[in-house]
Amino acid sequence: MALLDLKHINITYHVGPKNVYAVQDANLAIEPQDAVGIVGESGSGKSTLAMGILQLLPDRVTTIEGEAIFEGVDLLKLSREELNKRRWTDISVVFQKSMNALSPVHRIGKQMEDVYRIHRPQADKNEAQSRVIEMLKVVNLPERVYRSFPHELSGGMMQRVSIALSLLFNPKLLVLDEATTALDVVTQGQILKEIMALQDQFNLTRIMITHDVSVVASTCNKIAVMYAGRMLEMGYVKDVLVKPKHPYTQGLLKSFPSFTGAKEELRGIPGALPDLSVYPTGCVFAPRCPYATEKCRGELPAMQSVGECWHAACHMLGGEG
Repeated sequence: MALLDLKHINITYHVGPKNVYAVQDANLAIEPQDAVGIVGESGSGKSTLAMGILQLLPDRVTTIEGEAIFEGVDLLKLSREELNKRRWTDISVVFQKSMNALSPVHRIGKQMEDVYRIHRPQADKNEAQSRVIEMLKVVNLPERVYRSFPHELSGGMMQRVSIALSLLFNPKLLVLDEATTALDVVTQGQILKEIMALQDQFNLTRIMITHDVSVVASTCNKIAVMYAGRMLEMGYVKDVLVKPKHPYTQGLLKSFPSFTGAKEELRGIPGALPDLSVYPTGCVFAPRCPYATEKCRGELPAMQSVGECWHAACHMLGGEG
């Protein structure tokens, strides 16, 4: 049974007179202890999908439809109070831009203790302090960080603080939204290794949201490729990244260098994302696809099975270009 089962998720932003269809008919099943990478260009809807199912988007300008079944409960049907009880305890998030995640005028330990007491109101000072220091050590931070201010820490240390904060209550599902994007490659590599070790230590199920295919290749067992609000291909990393079926996935991989095998010329995908305020009548990738036909432009492709736990939405499955 899936830990999180997303069924026909649609997320629409209402911007003045326009509707922006940010996520369209997204379906994704995440099994316990999976590490799923959601990858795609900026603006593809990756973060919107994650923030939407946790109801972290502004209600006034957002409409969310579909089902997000977590342990048999639809998160989208929970009241704000009910969902607040599950956030951080059952489902936790490491947001982008960790340097801005905490108040700059309060010490790290004090802020983390405040978060701990929200969900453990009966906890005394000693219990909260011990738990915070324990989690800082888990992410390889010295005890002095407990008394530090955010501006006294490097980007890598602040990212570790954010990860420690997300693990305070041993959540079952951890969402990392571009968690290492702003870091140098050495620090990024160290933190990614630590995240994988923490997954084993805490029996975590993990969602990695990123535009970097190499992060997914090195840290995830499954991948979902998004473009212009739609899931175009999903499956095991060992399948999708080795022999991609969708032309968008193929183009995405050609834009990243390979450290093994023959060296090939890097090529970007010509064109730009479509206007998401115009609901597509055909394949959303058709305007940029080198194999697009009139059928692609006029008929929305269905998600089809192309192997074990491997699906793609393309009228020309198997076209490897």
